[in-house]
Amino acid sequence: MGKNPSIAVLGSGSWATALVKILSQNNDRVGWWVRSDEAILHVQIHHHNPKYLSEVELDVEKLDMDSDIRAVAEEADILVLAIPSAFLAEAIKPIRDLLPSKNVFSAVKGIVPQTHQIVGEFLHDSFGLSYQQFGAILGPCHAEEVALERLSYLTIASQNDQLARIMAKKVSGPAIQTNCTDDIYGTEYASVLKNIYAIAAGICHGLGYGDNFQAVLVSNALVEMKRFIKAVEPMKRDISRTAYSGDLFVTMYSPFSRNRTLGNLIGKGYTVRSAMLEMSMVAEGYYAAKLIRDVKKSKEVRMPIAAAVYKILYEGKSAKKVIRELSEKLK
Repeated sequence: MGKNPSIAVLGSGSWATALVKILSQNNDRVGWWVRSDEAILHVQIHHHNPKYLSEVELDVEKLDMDSDIRAVAEEADILVLAIPSAFLAEAIKPIRDLLPSKNVFSAVKGIVPQTHQIVGEFLHDSFGLSYQQFGAILGPCHAEEVALERLSYLTIASQNDQLARIMAKKVSGPAIQTNCTDDIYGTEYASVLKNIYAIAAGICHGLGYGDNFQAVLVSNALVEMKRFIKAVEPMKRDISRTAYSGDLFVTMYSPFSRNRTLGNLIGKGYTVRSAMLEMSMVAEGYYAAKLIRDVKKSKEVRMPIAAAVYKILYEGKSAKKVIRELSEKLK
């Protein structure tokens, strides 16, 4: 791989759109797989994504867009996956033979439901991708603020230091600061767990709980996150660092958070199904809550907040009753 490898983003949601915007500022060409030909035409004519971050202007002169995922992947040295975890496995099937020869970064922030794995593990076990060719682009950040060029911080995780630094350079800018780490397990799991806790924060907000309780909730969520990550991948790490806790805080508190929004609707009385239909974007925490439950049972990890979210989402339990019971367990 040369000093300035070619890059492509696979996916067309809000986070994919934000990444395309910042990558096009630092690269002459950016490949972009967009599933819909109609959406591609709209971007080419109007210079913005019709469904996501529609207020953000894109430099179409630098974008090589195609609805054929293989055509986009073949031309890039680095692939950035920005596809919701629930649809990832099916979406990348057409390029399974190409992946082992590519460098791949995940911007998914979710668990692959078919295998109950974080993305790095899934690509390694199912597609033969070496961990030296894998990395993850993580927060703390929201796509909306990244795209609007508000000062944001990105964590680039990879066991390949050179690859991490190449990606950090590609996404850095006046409004983007980057930090590199080799802890892909800890940071990926943290990015998954924070979505579950954001749903909890939203539910509590919808039920009328105030800032005092939310402070206790987020403090306990951080302890719970540390307990889980240590159980699945024990190593020395400081969970209070931005790479782990930053994304947790911003996702639990920010009105931009789709997971918090989902929880808020449920807290206000929406059924889970009606709340999800109300939203235009995928809330990764919904899928993560079920899968993390299975992992925590196998590892025998105590996770009362995650367990409470699962009961509300999948067992149809009363949000008011479950959160009241949870409040008696928090310290």
